[in-house]
This record gives sequence, C-alpha cells and structure tokens, in this order.
Amino acid sequence: MFAEVIIPLALPRNYTWSVPERFREQVRPGVRVEVVLGKNKKYAGVIRTLHDEMPQAFEPKEILNVLDVEPIVYPQQLQLWHWIAQYYMCSEGEVMAAALPSHFKLSSETTIVFNEEYGEDFMQLDHDEFLVAEALLIKKELKVPEVQQVLDSSHVYPVIKRLIEKKVCSVWEALKETYAPKKETFVMLNTAYDNEDALADLLNEDKKLQRAEKQMELLLSYLHLQKTQGEVTKSELLKKSGASDAQLKGLVDKNILWLEKRQIDRLLYLPRDIKIDFSLTPAQEEAYEKVKQSFEQKPVTLLHGVTASGKTQVYIRLIENAIRQGKQVLYLLPEIALTSQIIRRLQKHFGGYIGIYHSKFNQNERIEIWNKVKTGELKVVLGARSSIFLPFTDLGLIVIDEEHDPSFKQQEPAPRYNARDAAIYYASLFKAKVLLGSATPSVESYYNAQQQKYGFVELAERFGGVKMPTIELVDIKKIPKLNKEKVILTPDLKAAIQRSLDAGKQVILFQNRRGYSPYQVCQTCGWIPHCKFCDVSLNFHKNTNKLHCHYCGTVYPIVYTCQACGNHHFLQQNFGTEKIEEHVEEQLPGVKVARMDVDSVRGKTAHDNLIQQFEQQRIQVLVGTQMVVKGLDFENVNLVGVLDADSLLSFADFRVNERAFQLMEQVSGRAGRKDGEGHVMIQVAQMAHPVLHYVQQHNYPAFFNTEIEARRQFFYPPFSRIILLTFRNKSKELVDGAARQLAEYLKPQYGQYMIGPAEPVVNRIRNQYLMELMFKLPKDSALIQQCKQQIQDQIAVLHYDKRFRSVVIIPDVDTQ
Repeated sequence: MFAEVIIPLALPRNYTWSVPERFREQVRPGVRVEVVLGKNKKYAGVIRTLHDEMPQAFEPKEILNVLDVEPIVYPQQLQLWHWIAQYYMCSEGEVMAAALPSHFKLSSETTIVFNEEYGEDFMQLDHDEFLVAEALLIKKELKVPEVQQVLDSSHVYPVIKRLIEKKVCSVWEALKETYAPKKETFVMLNTAYDNEDALADLLNEDKKLQRAEKQMELLLSYLHLQKTQGEVTKSELLKKSGASDAQLKGLVDKNILWLEKRQIDRLLYLPRDIKIDFSLTPAQEEAYEKVKQSFEQKPVTLLHGVTASGKTQVYIRLIENAIRQGKQVLYLLPEIALTSQIIRRLQKHFGGYIGIYHSKFNQNERIEIWNKVKTGELKVVLGARSSIFLPFTDLGLIVIDEEHDPSFKQQEPAPRYNARDAAIYYASLFKAKVLLGSATPSVESYYNAQQQKYGFVELAERFGGVKMPTIELVDIKKIPKLNKEKVILTPDLKAAIQRSLDAGKQVILFQNRRGYSPYQVCQTCGWIPHCKFCDVSLNFHKNTNKLHCHYCGTVYPIVYTCQACGNHHFLQQNFGTEKIEEHVEEQLPGVKVARMDVDSVRGKTAHDNLIQQFEQQRIQVLVGTQMVVKGLDFENVNLVGVLDADSLLSFADFRVNERAFQLMEQVSGRAGRKDGEGHVMIQVAQMAHPVLHYVQQHNYPAFFNTEIEARRQFFYPPFSRIILLTFRNKSKELVDGAARQLAEYLKPQYGQYMIGPAEPVVNRIRNQYLMELMFKLPKDSALIQQCKQQIQDQIAVLHYDKRFRSVVIIPDVDTQ
C-alpha cells in the first residue's frame, strides 16, 4: 500500500510514501502521518489518497508513524485544497500550510545526542565545543535552545556542526505536538455536606473550623459562589475571597472541600438557544421569500440591498432555517472589525450555536473551534476568509456579506485565493446554497446575476422606510490654501460637524490613508525622504515620531536636513488619519475624537472596544480608513465626511472606478441609518468625475452599465480572466532578463493576450526589484487551464537556467 501525502512545502507535486503492514488498519485520507523527506527532516503530512501503484522513478520511504486516530480533515476539504492549488497556480502543500492551525503542523525538534564512544577526553575541542560537550556528558542529550543557553548565544549551529564532524554527538529529529488542552482546577463540596442539616452542623458546631477564621471565610465565599454560579474554579475562589493556597489546602485536608482538575474550553460558549425577537418588514419578508425561491433554482443568489436595508435580518432568518434543518452555516465577513458587532447580534439570537474564527485568535483557540466544527457541535461559524478551510461536515448555507470587498482576496503569501470564489466551489461539494450580499456588488457578481448564472434579489428600501442620505460635493479648488498644504476640513464641512455635534449626533470622517503625513518634501529643492528598501516615500507617524514605510514596515528617525541641498525647511504634504484626528481636536476643542485604523486597533479586543465606545456615544467624531466603511451599524451618526475623494479616483488600476464608487457609497451608508436625516459631504477637486454623479444619486445600476461597457471595450473582467506574473529579485538586470525571456517563450501561443513585461508603479519592495507580465485570457476554461500549465512549465524551464534560478516568479490568478 502507498500513500500520497501532502506536506506543508511548496512541492510541485505530492510525494508518495509506502505504508508498512503495521499501519494499514490506521491509515486513511485526512489522517496526519509522520514522514521523512531528504536525509532526516521530519514532517507531519496529511494523507491525500491511498493506492497500490508502486512509483516508477524512485523507491518510496516508509511512513514512520500515524499521528491521528480520526481524520483532521474530510474528503471535501481535501477536494477544496486540490481545487485551490489547481485554480490559483500554487501547491497543495502551500494550501495545507494556510488551512491548518499551526499546532496541527507539527514542528521538527532537533535534539543533540552524546556519542558515548567518543569518551571523556575533550582536550582537542575549542572553548565553545568544550562547553557543549561537557553539558552533553552530564545530560546525554540537549535541545537547540539548551545549547543556546549553554553558550549564551543564538548562533550555535556552527558549533553543533563541528561537534558532529568530530563525532562528539549526533543529531536526532523528533516531531513535537504543540497543542495542549487547557486544564482548570475546580473546587467541590464533599458530598457528605450536600444535606442542609449536615452543612449547618459544620458551620455552627465544628470547633476546629470556627477557630480557623480565614478558612471559615473561604468556605462561606465558596458557598456563595456555588449558589450564584454553579461550578467554582480554584482561581476564581481565591481571587474573590482574597484567601491563600494554604487556607484552601487546610479545608481540603479536613475533607470539607475537594479539588478536581478538568479539561476546559478556552472560549466561553453561551447556552444553545434560538431566540428571534424581531419581525421582518414587508420589503425584507419579500426579499427573504425570493431568496428561498431562488435557491430552489440556483445554488448562488446575489442579494443587492441598499445600505441600512436590513440585510442582516434576512441572513438571520436564513441561518435559523438551516439550523432547524440540522445544517451548518458559514457566515463570511471581509474584516475582523465587522465580526464584533455582528457576533453580538447573532449570539443574541443563536447563543452557543455560534463560533468565531479569525487571525486574532491564538493557535490553541483555533484548534478548539476547528474540532467543534468537525464534530458538528458548532452550527454557525462567523469568520474572515481563512474560515473557509474549517472541516464542516454538513454545510447547508454560506452567507458572504460585503461580497465585493477586496479583503476576501489573499495577497501574500500563497495560496492567493479569493475566499468568495473558493466558498462557492466549497458549497458545491456539499450541495449547499450561497448568498452573496452587498449594497455595492462587485461588477463580476452583478454581471453573473444579469446573465442568470446567479439568482438575483433586490432590497431597494432602507429599513423602516428611512431616506437615503443626501450627498453634497465640496469643491476644494475654491478653498484658499495655506503654505500650499491640502485643506483638511473645508469651512462647510467644519460648520456641518459643529451642527451635528450641537444636535447631539455623531460624525464619521473617512480618509483612506493612515499615519500623520504621507510624505515630507523639501521646501527648497523638492527632495522627498524615501525608504532604503522600497521605491516609495516615507509616511510620518506623529504617534511614534518616526517615518514609516507602509510596504516593508521599516521605521526611520525624523529627517531634519535635506540630503540633496542641506536645507532644514520641510513641508508635510497631504494628510493621514493621525493628522485629521489632531486637526479636529484643535478646531473643535473639547470634542471626543477617536481614530480607527491598523495602527490604533491592535490586539484581539481593540476593534470591539472602540466600536462599543462609539455605539455608547462616548466618542463624538470617529476618524478612520476603510475599516469604518464596511457594514458597521451606528444609529446616531448623521454626518459622514469623505475628506479626499481625489485619492480614491486616481489609482492606476482598471477597478479604480468600481472601488471608488463602493467606498464612497458604503461610507455614505453609515449616515442617517435610523432617522433618515443623513448627510454626506465629499471634498473633491475633480468635480466633473462621472463616478461622483452616480454616488450622489445612489444609482448602482447606472454606474454598472457605464462600467461594464468600459470593461467590454478594453477586454477586462468579467469578459476575460487575468493572470498576473510578478518577477522578484535583488538584481534589476536579472528581473528584467527573466521577465523578457519568459515573455519570449510564451509569445508564440499567447502573444495576443499578453501585456508587458513592464515595471509596476512601485518597482522595488524590500530591496527586491519587480517586473510584471499580465495575461488577459478569454473565458474559455480549456484555454485558461492550458495557459496555466504552459506558464508553470516555462517557469520550470527558466529556473533550469542558472542565471535565473534566484528570480522568484509569483502567479496571481484573478488579481485584485
């Protein structure tokens, strides 16, 4: 018997191992096995298939061990991994590395073992070797961190290598299981005192206990906690009572209390209960019925509901249906920021049926959620894109909220998958239904609905008949500038903010740039500080008082002297969220302002805390990047300011108009959600830009009709499929050479579909030069598959040439 095993490496194809007789009963697809690749590197791989065909080209090694009794993934997950690897041009090992929580990917732990035959004469060894050999003589084996402690240095590998060469020791690799269940000590009352009379006698008559005053207090605290909470943990009891371990031990020694260690969940779950305490409005009810009818005809339906139309209530009713049928539900959101608000709503309705899964959870918590989904204990999972990899067993419905959002596309590292598209494929494996929801659908999804590939349902009015917000364009060209600096708040917007605050309302200000100032420029010669490793200007962050590169993360000290002309006068051009926050505090003293961007919300609960403060109206003005745009629901906001719409309208990207429309329409949708008195002010210089006209009218269909014509004319998606190849290397010449060589290989067959090779807008990141080669292919699946295969073959040919071996080539399918 042979096993094709996926290991978490970027191997072009999966390797095969043989299955020894003793493991034949235990192995099956989805089970992890311990295997060796190369000389002695051990991996925990997942069995993909079992077969009896002996590999022709090599002698397979034996599997060393079977690590699981039950599979950790099921056939549907293995099929999904295979599809993602095929479609997005990566390896199944890379998909596995992204899909599994870290603790399932056992790490290989190196142990140094003393060679007894060497003896105890270490006179030939140098100082460092001698220290390690002495330690090995005493302990017989050492792990790498212990060798680092002995030498008080992290660079121990050369020393270990010399000791191995001198036969003082050998190396042994072992796989280490890193997940440990969480255990908690519970305190219980001896069953002899379950009877009230016996307990009263203990408290009133027991002389020893009455003399031990602290123990008596501890016992009373225990009884109070037991009555109010049921089960009592040791840590909670000691904290509440202020007692010590010794006092608790005294009660245990007297056989009054017992201690018991138990395995517990890291995450707290509410009782399982379905409580739907709202009725749908007639418009929502109609949409809900139409979605159900659409699901009878088509597996995927697009729900186009304007902002604040109450799409979430429709989702909740559909989720309730699925739970009552015993099915599991995946609710996908693009941002972790959104999960905190929606999780509170869903927990209110579904209690402990709900679980959350995203990157802010630690690895132990992820494994516990993983196992609960696998056993079917969790019925609904709310998560960001990585939750499509969870091992569902009976998936009935996938809801993809804000389906247009580019955050669903993974950028770095591989697999560069789109969670929305992968979820549609994943659902097909279970014959489950998919609901795509958005106020501003992606052009591709809306086109698919028009072509009747997807079902289509519209929810055209806001909840409660509330009016859409009015949108006012403010021409910043007419505002006089001080020191050539961009205007942050125009007088009109500042007056509108003041009116809102006077009326007890809240304000959101949107700027899609974080930091204080996107760049500094020398007033004399125009020199701009750039990152050493990337071809981009540095952003000034006042919070850290440093210059930051937003591409590689390098931080630099403030520049006070121009490196070109030696002058000391710098202008800070443009503005980010930090500067807006400071400016609002200066212009409107006493106003409570907060900022929501990547820099201000770090940690698992930071998003939730900020959102709750804004909901409770402890913050009056919220300044933020696109984090504030997406799906958040604040009842008291009546004014939204878009401070620099020109920056949204001027990217070099074929999706620029679509993204600008989506961002402005979404952020405007945060205003007037309850009373319909929402007002949006967009500060812009390009007053005649057609996208602004559609945003003002909240007219998505008209925007779509214009955009789809442009896409048809220039053969962009949805009329074509894009594959973007990015070439990376430290040498500019090598990158150029490799890109041109690959283009030459592929030109005869695909020349008419190729654009480039050319330098991207930012042509150097992390000291690596970049070149791009784009393919715009017709929607012919056979041609696309053939092209993908040819690209991969030609990359292999190119890497066979020694000159280009070090050039990294990254394929990105359906690039965002």
